[in-house]
Amino acid sequence: MDVSTVHAPKPIEELPFSFCKSLSILFTDIDDTLTTDGLLPPSSYTALWKLSESGIQVVPVTGRPAGWCDHIARMWPVAAVIGENGAFYFAYDRENRKMRREFFDSKEKRKEAEAGLERIRKEVLRRVPGAAVAADQPFRIADLAIDFREDVPPLDDAAIEEICRIARSHGAVCKVSSIHVNIWYGSYDKISCIRAYLEREGGKPFPQWKDRILFIGDSPNDEPSFKHFPVSVGVANIRTFLPKLQYPPRYITTHEGAEGFAEAAELILSRRGL
Repeated sequence: MDVSTVHAPKPIEELPFSFCKSLSILFTDIDDTLTTDGLLPPSSYTALWKLSESGIQVVPVTGRPAGWCDHIARMWPVAAVIGENGAFYFAYDRENRKMRREFFDSKEKRKEAEAGLERIRKEVLRRVPGAAVAADQPFRIADLAIDFREDVPPLDDAAIEEICRIARSHGAVCKVSSIHVNIWYGSYDKISCIRAYLEREGGKPFPQWKDRILFIGDSPNDEPSFKHFPVSVGVANIRTFLPKLQYPPRYITTHEGAEGFAEAAELILSRRGL
């Protein structure tokens, strides 16, 4: 399968039976993929348990902060959590009650980035009316999150683009999720951390996993994963962003958010005979 081929997403029903049977690890975004309107409903949380109990490892991949990721790794039925758009992954060893934390950049590099992120924060708040620092910022280690619709009235596309322009003018990387603009210094992103996770924890490089991994997401910051995963799924709310994506997901659900995630999980499990 040519992962560089640009295409319109196919209905989730066309996901191959053979792939569903071979799937080993499911990577998923959280906000507006596992959640709907900021809540984790029973449908998606139950789907996480069913996937885990079927032998499929689930690894959330999120822009959310380290503090949240520590909680998720401990208390959700997941194998690990990739957080702050690829800055790290946390994996909790339940048997030995020990958290393993693997960071993409060193503590020294993260410290060096703080001054630059502070300059960006000040300029964004000065130049973009209505923007705010995300409420979860105190629990972050590596990035700056600017809220444009979670706890503030939604900003328009021009305001979001201005936030990104400011970040780039300071030499930073930025990615737009469904609720935040995440800003950081460094060469990592979600897909680079996924690659590192598969190699370190799975013992094989990314290309050797192509028939055994799936990514599910909903927004532009998932595009690197949509691009590189041979099999990827967008929940139906991705339709809002499709005109902006050079690399859309290969399949799309009929339902949005958490219901879309549950829809994909149930289809996969049914095709595994479960």
